[in-house]
Amino acid sequence: MSDLIADDGPTPNAPEFTVSEISGAVKRTVEGAFSHVRVRGEVGRVSRPRSGHVYLDLKDERNVLAAIIWKGVASRLATQPEEGMEVIATGRLTTYGGQSRYQMVIEDIAPAGVGALMAMLEKRKAQLAAEGLFAPERKQTLPYLPQVIGVVTSPSGAVIRDILHRLRDRFPRKVLIWPVAVQGANCAPEVARAIRGFNALTPGGALPRPDLLIVARGGGSLEDLWGFNEEIVVRAAAESAIPLISAVGHETDTTLIDFAADRRAPTPTAAAEMAVPVRMELLATLDALEARRSGALSRLLQHRRQRLADLSRALSRPETLVESAAQRLDRAADRLPAALRARIAQEKLRLSEASAALRPATLRRRIAEEQRRLDDRAGRIAPALNRLLRQRRADLDTRTARLRPEVIARRIEEQRTRLAELDRRAQTALAAGMDRRRTRLDALERMRAGLSYEETLRRGFAVVWSGDKVMTTRTAAETATGLEIQFQDGRLALGGQRTKAGRKTDEPPEQGSLF
Repeated sequence: MSDLIADDGPTPNAPEFTVSEISGAVKRTVEGAFSHVRVRGEVGRVSRPRSGHVYLDLKDERNVLAAIIWKGVASRLATQPEEGMEVIATGRLTTYGGQSRYQMVIEDIAPAGVGALMAMLEKRKAQLAAEGLFAPERKQTLPYLPQVIGVVTSPSGAVIRDILHRLRDRFPRKVLIWPVAVQGANCAPEVARAIRGFNALTPGGALPRPDLLIVARGGGSLEDLWGFNEEIVVRAAAESAIPLISAVGHETDTTLIDFAADRRAPTPTAAAEMAVPVRMELLATLDALEARRSGALSRLLQHRRQRLADLSRALSRPETLVESAAQRLDRAADRLPAALRARIAQEKLRLSEASAALRPATLRRRIAEEQRRLDDRAGRIAPALNRLLRQRRADLDTRTARLRPEVIARRIEEQRTRLAELDRRAQTALAAGMDRRRTRLDALERMRAGLSYEETLRRGFAVVWSGDKVMTTRTAAETATGLEIQFQDGRLALGGQRTKAGRKTDEPPEQGSLF
């Protein structure tokens, strides 16, 4: 390093260093002096690009230190940095020559005390509450008697033994245990995976889907319970379609999963009590209800029996109800033979009257009358047919007269005369129209000739062309490669070297030239 520091006096022979050599020397000096440091500060800007690295600022009231957490380290951190969080970062200082700055490479990061954890917890709680994850309307009702209970906890702790013992005492149920780490870096992802795993089970499958979930852990410090404050766990609990009871810590411990769960239990044992009722109490209740049902049924039967007896006393005797109907039946039976005889006599009389009209003499008389009517109509049909025939023959003669050759020839001559007249009138109209259009065409031609620049040429003017373009200024004519002048009787091409004024260098300008 001493070779890179110049003396105070004049150094005309001082060595020259490249920018990369200076940058490398600074990097070695900084990394050698600060190879392991712990820095306490507030997290400022945090950036997480697609590469997976984490870029952040550590700041206090006066200075800012740029820092980076490589992707592999960031995935293993127990605490992820958040803006505004006070932390203690462990790592080393290095330089970044591409931007001439120094920065800290963080290898571990932790909150700076319980106060920082509580501040981060309150901030995260407010954020999740704003998203509606803690809203009361999201809470589900716990099943009264679940068939299968899923427990998310450590399989080796006293918590699971307390839950199983309490369930056996109250009401034995099937229990599925999903073993997880209940503290440390693996706690949050394993708990979230267990909640989502239980929800992913198919109802009625080989492995039954739980009707109720219990997430349980014993008491501990804020740091021990921190895994249940992670956002991934809270979101998994809020998204659970299976009702969930949170039993994390003691009664005084509060974690964010308690707010997202459908019910919070002060202890794991209390969670088991919330999950199932007491079987003996249910049996006693059933016995009491059965006794009440039997007593109520007996009282109801006795009341209905008494009511039936009271109503039966108010009814008349059956014999009294049928006596009047029996008398009416007897009177009707007495009148029935006489009524039948009268009806038979009446029908015999009607039959006799009808049969009288069907005698042979009557039928012959009816046939003779119909024969006379038929002969009369037959006599009137022949004259009517003759009249109709004569009328049709007269109409035919009239139409035949119209088709005679002389009549047809006369009609053809009339039509030929009319066609000749129409042809004469059409020829006259066509000639008149042609004359009008010829007169208009002549007028337009005179107008065109009057407006054409060729008429102007006849008055002594000329047009200067360069190819297909008309030269309207002197500057354009000077820069043109070749010029032609159009007169009244034709065009004249100009050649030879031109001066700035536009004249030929080998002959004087002629009288009347444009140049």
